[in-house]
Amino acid sequence: MPRLEKLSDSQIQSALEGLPGWSVADAKLHREFVFSDFIHAFGFMATAAIAIEAMGHHPEWFNVYNRVRVDLTTHDAGGITARDVELAKKLESIAHRLQ
Repeated sequence: MPRLEKLSDSQIQSALEGLPGWSVADAKLHREFVFSDFIHAFGFMATAAIAIEAMGHHPEWFNVYNRVRVDLTTHDAGGITARDVELAKKLESIAHRLQ
């Protein structure tokens, strides 16, 4: 797999324009999804896990009841890459279908 390059601050800001609800926190793409209940939050995680595994790019995520907090970074590149942006878009699409 080719090494991905860390995005510049301006590239990250540009990507965030197409990712409503996402921000940068602790040098990671960050989003908290809120669902109607635990079943929907867990369903999001289970559905997303298939796409995540196919990409081979795993998020840092945390679930409490109806909330799923997601942080994305590419450790090998030392920051946010195009791969993180791609995964954020996939997660948005999955969440939109489940909400």
